[in-house]
Amino acid sequence: MDAGIQSHTEHFVHDISSPSASGPCPEMLEVAEEACRAGDFDLAVEIYSSQLADLQQPDRALCLRKADALARGARIAEALDSYCIAASIHRFKPDELKLLVENIARTIRVKELIESKHFAGESRTKQCGNGGICMEGDEYEDQPPDLFSCRLCNCLLFEPTTLVCGHTFCKRCLEDGVVKDCICCRCKIHKSSSHANGLRINVVLSGMLEKWFDVESKSRRYWLDGERLWKSKDLFSALEKYNKAVDLAPSICRLLSERAELHMDMKNSGQAVQDADSLCRLRPLSAKAHYIKAKALCSSHRREEALQEYFYCVALKPDWTAVKMEAQKILSEMFSSIFENDSLVTPLHPHQATGSSSRIKPSLPLSSLHSSLPRDGARAGCSKDPTLSSSKAAPCGSSSPLKQPENGMEESKNLTAVLSSLPVPPGLKRKCPGDSSSHGPPSKLLKQDPPCPSQSSPVLCRTRRVPSELLDSADMECSLCMRLFYEPVTTPCGHTFCLKCLERCLDHNPNCPLCKENLAEYLANRGYSKTFLMEEVLQRYLHEELEERRKVHEEELKELSNLNQEVPIFVCTMAFPTIPCPLHVFEPRYRLMIRRAMETGTKQFGMCISDEVKGFADYGCMLEVRDVKFFPDGRSVVDTIGVARFRVLSHGQRDGYNTAKIEYLQDKKAEGEELRDLLRLHDSVYEQASAWFTSLKDNMKSQILSHFGHLPSKDPDPQGNPSGPAWCWWLLAVLPLESKAQLTILSMTSLKERLVAIRRVLIFVTRKRPR
Repeated sequence: MDAGIQSHTEHFVHDISSPSASGPCPEMLEVAEEACRAGDFDLAVEIYSSQLADLQQPDRALCLRKADALARGARIAEALDSYCIAASIHRFKPDELKLLVENIARTIRVKELIESKHFAGESRTKQCGNGGICMEGDEYEDQPPDLFSCRLCNCLLFEPTTLVCGHTFCKRCLEDGVVKDCICCRCKIHKSSSHANGLRINVVLSGMLEKWFDVESKSRRYWLDGERLWKSKDLFSALEKYNKAVDLAPSICRLLSERAELHMDMKNSGQAVQDADSLCRLRPLSAKAHYIKAKALCSSHRREEALQEYFYCVALKPDWTAVKMEAQKILSEMFSSIFENDSLVTPLHPHQATGSSSRIKPSLPLSSLHSSLPRDGARAGCSKDPTLSSSKAAPCGSSSPLKQPENGMEESKNLTAVLSSLPVPPGLKRKCPGDSSSHGPPSKLLKQDPPCPSQSSPVLCRTRRVPSELLDSADMECSLCMRLFYEPVTTPCGHTFCLKCLERCLDHNPNCPLCKENLAEYLANRGYSKTFLMEEVLQRYLHEELEERRKVHEEELKELSNLNQEVPIFVCTMAFPTIPCPLHVFEPRYRLMIRRAMETGTKQFGMCISDEVKGFADYGCMLEVRDVKFFPDGRSVVDTIGVARFRVLSHGQRDGYNTAKIEYLQDKKAEGEELRDLLRLHDSVYEQASAWFTSLKDNMKSQILSHFGHLPSKDPDPQGNPSGPAWCWWLLAVLPLESKAQLTILSMTSLKERLVAIRRVLIFVTRKRPR
């Protein structure tokens, strides 16, 4: 005991033996409250008892304080005695029984149940897919959400609809208006902006789910039909649909709970209790399951049994305030029923607490309150616990017999039986006298029994798996390439294709390849997100086939990334090393070519001018992509820059665009006297080029500067770059030369020859310039 409390108690010891005749001693009540705050409930009870003992008339508030202290100390049976005395004085308000409810539930949780995740942490609420509020971690769906469950309703995907972000949900869940964005990635859900007909079902997934989970899919269809009829108040037709759904899938907990609520709505209390009982057998540790059963029992006017279920709810979810209030209301009514005729029952004096049951009508609930509740150091028939007392013992797990009220009312359990004989859900262990752990402290929780497969429902022990005999890779083939899906994407119209196949089709036409629905907006947004569910199905069930498909794809990419053996060629204009070359790409074949250059990571392709005989010239320049900007119709502006010259060794084609086997060109290096001559020539031609550019008219200069930039500075080492100084290529790009003449200079591998050719061009354009 706390030292401060001890000294305080000794200081007022004389007050315990001789309290003030006018009422309880305020100082001692303060000590009792301090003891409660310190967790010494036995001391508090002792003080309250001594204060009550010498009162001429029972004090209801003091009785309640004592009762609350006994309840908090887990001395439930003794607490009920004090609560009865308080009830004999004045009817209880539900709020006054809060501590009793909480501590009965805590006793159940500590004494009866194993330590598990069901009791760990605070209970939280979240929004369910159907708009209801459910306790987080305690949804009673048929199984934990698996690969084929909708993340909104946690049921089998029905009419699966894939959003542009790649996540799939039930169409109905998306249309209900409960969610505004995807719960997986938070992208906005647009119900009709992407196409005129709104959200569309994923055709491939819908077919596969109906094939693989035929019975559950049919049950889900009946279930949703029943929900629609229920909302339209056609209850009998709704019940027919629910019955068909349950017949097909009798172990889906949420389905059972909804049918139980429908029965309650139709005043079919007996059927509601049956469904709720089945629900509790399937989910013995679900607070929601016990809550449904409690509601069903209440509708059947079986309040004692309902109270039992409410206690389990609070034991499983201690912070479920609404349920605690329901339990408090029932307890208040049951206490009040003991003293319903105030003229026949006089208030009990605290001295009569032990024998108070003799003053209570035996035909009413709580009449055998003291005889069957644990007290005097042993729980009835189970553990010996110093905090609980009982004068009788019963076999472990037994319940008190039902008593028939003298007034002919329906047979019901008294409150004591409700509190002392709560059933333990399957898989949990009670403390019994033979259990070595039964003599431990009250807070010591029990261990879980080894799982027994025969006692478990098959629904609870599995996740959905595709039957091997129904698995067919042909169900997951792209309708464009006729191969297994690779990086599957689903269009807003609900059709699924390989990403690369769809992109190639949209290069030619902005319509769906199957239904011809316009996908212009989808193309404009370029929302090509992979369908995650399809990816996971392929990975899980067709892993080997997917690996073979991946190898083929990687080999194709490797072939495309070889910039010597098969270089993609853009046949358009002259391009030069170090010089920017912006391109407007609109032809489908070049859209594909640019996309592949980006996908392979090379970001390069060749640029050649056309040739009437060969198709394109024998020399060209490699371009590197710096940026790509797409237009809504699929066109793009590609910002490129020249990086290297090449010579074509052979011509070819691939998927509509030209290719070539090439070798890269490098300037021959000069040495000695030849190098000194080259440097003098280099400086001379540079000065000549600078003078020519300076002499141009301002408007012409502005055009050149806006497109090509300033004349590069003179390079101190002209042979440092394999393609020669950058200013040569800048000058060659801006000089008014025909493409064939530019091509001739581009193909030269001698810097000296290139400088001589440029000097001749400069002399020619200078002489022709109008004075």
